[in-house]
Amino acid sequence: MPIGTLLDSDSPALVDASRLNRHTFWCGQSGSGKTYALGVLLEQVLLRTRLPVVVLDPNSDFLRLGSVRDDAPSGHAAELSARDIRVLRSTPDAEEPLKVRFLDMDVRSRAAILQMDPVLDAEDFNTVLHAEPILLRDQDRPLVQRLRESGDPSFRRIATRLENLGVAEWELWAYGARDVTDVIDERADATVVDLGRFSSAAQMQAAALAVLDHLWAHRDQRIGRLVVIDEAHNLCSPEPATPLERLLADRIVQIAAEGRKYGIWLLLSTQRPSKLHPNAISQCDNLALMKMSSPRDLAELAQIFGFAPRELVERSPGFAQGQALFAGGFAPQAQLVQMGARLTHEGGSDVPIELR
Repeated sequence: MPIGTLLDSDSPALVDASRLNRHTFWCGQSGSGKTYALGVLLEQVLLRTRLPVVVLDPNSDFLRLGSVRDDAPSGHAAELSARDIRVLRSTPDAEEPLKVRFLDMDVRSRAAILQMDPVLDAEDFNTVLHAEPILLRDQDRPLVQRLRESGDPSFRRIATRLENLGVAEWELWAYGARDVTDVIDERADATVVDLGRFSSAAQMQAAALAVLDHLWAHRDQRIGRLVVIDEAHNLCSPEPATPLERLLADRIVQIAAEGRKYGIWLLLSTQRPSKLHPNAISQCDNLALMKMSSPRDLAELAQIFGFAPRELVERSPGFAQGQALFAGGFAPQAQLVQMGARLTHEGGSDVPIELR
């Protein structure tokens, strides 16, 4: 797949699409052009492969992945326009909103959202497991009200917990309606899961967990998917602080360790490698490194990715915007690249300063 030109020769820079069946680590500090460059790669995946792509998008940077630029070559524009690209938005008034069915989530995930321990909160935990009839009944009425009016003390305790945590008011819930897993199962060419506009970080984390839990639960289908987690440090911290954060980080680390053989291939993108769980980074066999000025981060990357020549890693602080080092399985020979132009509209661009 062509992604730009080689810095040292102006020859085309290519990456091997067939080696995206390994996990990929993509990093670059703010202003390096990381989001723009990642879009270049995803466009080529859409053009040249049949690999379904799922993008977990915490900053809402890929919402226009299906919107072709006016200056894109006509042949590419026609091909991209024919691709099935779905965008699930985290705004309640969206044409296709991002929703999750609470009852379809893994039991441990439901417990984490309600901050319940299956042992310490055994009775309440068990109540949640058997609450489906009342959750599905009279869905036009508030959930907390239905639980309180049930007459069951255990349901009332759950209502109090939901109310105290504010979970019942989350705009994320679909209850019995269509949700994000239904869309993913349709295997569009790309599904962008916009996580960036929820009113709380917990909703973003719960939506991401619902997607990853679903993919893992159906791993035996061995479909083959590229799962892009942009700004992955937001979802896979080495020091998670809440039950939901811990469960989400554990799931990502599990997929990094075991997902390859089932066709769940991660692309983890971040500004700060030190803010991402090391057990996820260490499973990556492909590296895309853009400008990175932190000596600590560069030293860690050189140690983890021994296949990347140290002298090229050390050139990273001097990279201009849009320049990157590609190494690993998808780049048979380590190469320095000036990324090519985008074919679709990019997100994540800087806010300009208006001149007088």
